[in-house]
Amino acid sequence: MAISKLSTVQLQLILISTAMALATAAATTHLQFYMHDIFTATAESPATGVTVAKGTAGLPGDPNVHFGDIHVIDDPLTEGPDPSSPAVGQVQGVEVFAVQQEISVMLSANIVFTAGKYNGSYLVVLGKDAFHEDVRELPVIGGGGRFRGATGYSLFTTHDFNNTTKNAVVKIDVYLRV
Repeated sequence: MAISKLSTVQLQLILISTAMALATAAATTHLQFYMHDIFTATAESPATGVTVAKGTAGLPGDPNVHFGDIHVIDDPLTEGPDPSSPAVGQVQGVEVFAVQQEISVMLSANIVFTAGKYNGSYLVVLGKDAFHEDVRELPVIGGGGRFRGATGYSLFTTHDFNNTTKNAVVKIDVYLRV
């Protein structure tokens, strides 16, 4: 009899755990898009990032980047890495070089959707973006519209970077629960 009761309790725990895992998995949304960070304008693309404050000491690896530099961005967001890919929205925010030992920013940004099924919605991303890392994880701390109450994380991967112009294309994968 004790074995039968123990088996019933174990089975119930397994069923509850499985149901919780499936509910969590079903509520996760994955989005992927590309941010075009343009600091040096070209004939095809105006600058979408500007330096609004210049810091003091040059950072290791690039003396033209300073601790305390502040950039404001309004970067295009597209479905693919090519700038002519269909537009999805904009990444609007502030990058602050707040680390003295490496080229890294504290990024506070809204990912604003201007097309497709998420048009009018946005996500809020806040965290450390250490450019030297292959993949950077930044938390999604909220959102609005279809993403009201969203939480999760984003993975930033540099797809292309021009060291002369400082222009970059960054792949962003977002995993969220709404």
